[in-house]
Amino acid sequence: MILQKENKILRAIAKPVADLRASGLKELIFKMAEVMFKEPDGIGIAAPQIGESLRIFLVSGEVMRLDKKIRPSSKSDSGSPKKSDFIPGLDFLVFINPQIKKFSVKKNKDVEGCLSVRGFYGEVTRPEKLNVEYFDETGKKHSRGFSGLFARVIQHELDHLNGMLFIDKAKNVKKLKDA
Repeated sequence: MILQKENKILRAIAKPVADLRASGLKELIFKMAEVMFKEPDGIGIAAPQIGESLRIFLVSGEVMRLDKKIRPSSKSDSGSPKKSDFIPGLDFLVFINPQIKKFSVKKNKDVEGCLSVRGFYGEVTRPEKLNVEYFDETGKKHSRGFSGLFARVIQHELDHLNGMLFIDKAKNVKKLKDA
C-alpha cells in the first residue's frame, strides 16, 4: 500500500542506509518494485511511500527505455507482479543513499503527479540535468549524469527522501475530475 500525503512519514527526512548488506534490504527493494509496478502510472517510488524511512528509491525501466538502452519489461501480464518478474538494473534502477553532486543552470517546467498525492497534477520547474552519486542493490557506488525525464524523476524521488511532496513546489495544481 502506498502512503498518502497526510501520513507523517512522508514529511520526515529519511535515514541513510547504514549497512548496504543488511538482511532485508533486497526484500525491501523487491517490495518497492512490486508496489510500483502494480500502479499503471508508477515510474518511481521512494521507500517512505511504503512506510520505510530510508534513503532508497527506484526508477522504473519505463523511464530507462526512453533512452533505448533497456529491454521491454518482464512485468507479468497475469495479474499482480511478483518478485521473480523483476530484474534490478534492467526493469528498474536502485538508488541507495543518493546525493546530487551537480545541477544544470538550465531548468524545465513540466507536469508531475505522485502515487502519494493521487489525482493531483501540477507544473514543477526542475534542473534539466544533474549528476548523482548513489549505491545500487549490490552495494556498488555509482556517479553518473542524468537528463530530461530521468533527471526529473530522480529529483521527484529525492524530494520524498527529504520530506517533500511535489505539491510543495508545484504551480497550477489541478485535481482530476474522476479521482
